[in-house]
Amino acid sequence: MYRKFFKRLFDIVFSFLAIVVLSPLLVPVIIILLLTGEHYVFYGQKRVGHRNRQFKIWKFATMLKASPSMGTGSLTVKNDPRVFPFGRFLRKTKINELPQLFNILLGNMSIVGPRPQMEVDFLKFPDHVQAVIYNAVPGMTGIGSIIFRDEEKWISAHKGDKHEYYRTHIAPYKGELELWYHQHITFRTDFMLVFLTAWVIFFPKSGLVNKIFKSLPARPDYLD
Repeated sequence: MYRKFFKRLFDIVFSFLAIVVLSPLLVPVIIILLLTGEHYVFYGQKRVGHRNRQFKIWKFATMLKASPSMGTGSLTVKNDPRVFPFGRFLRKTKINELPQLFNILLGNMSIVGPRPQMEVDFLKFPDHVQAVIYNAVPGMTGIGSIIFRDEEKWISAHKGDKHEYYRTHIAPYKGELELWYHQHITFRTDFMLVFLTAWVIFFPKSGLVNKIFKSLPARPDYLD
């Protein structure tokens, strides 16, 4: 059994080492953000955490400050005009997520777990999925983050109400993936998900995730 103590120990050690190793990358990113976009570095947003406790998740700034009240609101689409040029690079490489390493050190996030949602999106999950996520520490990455790395593209391709599409198509499958993770959580699963998070950045069309995790819920046709 992958006990909470060892998962937390893994989180602390991994996040601390990652901050140390990645510091030569983090500093230039901070400087560039100060000189470009709207000249701010970090973006904090309330998310639903363990036992529905809300916390502020931290990312490098990639969008206009007024983005939540513009366009599609909480949903980001492909080539979203609210994202500034350097922000596109940060989002594509997932570098914008790195400040969450500090969330992990503080204990309100884990390296691997259900992706923390805004409350409006969390409530789009079915009740039985919400119940599982309620008892889980949200993760910087996870099976949902890997499978839905192209979420912006799928939402953009939908011609109708994008929020309704998220509720009826995206959220149900995300929920199935989180249930799968809950049923298969082990140190090996977490380690492989960290590896696959990096792998799909360089090989986005690779089918390795399904080869490693053959028991994943069937992929819906609309994601092909």
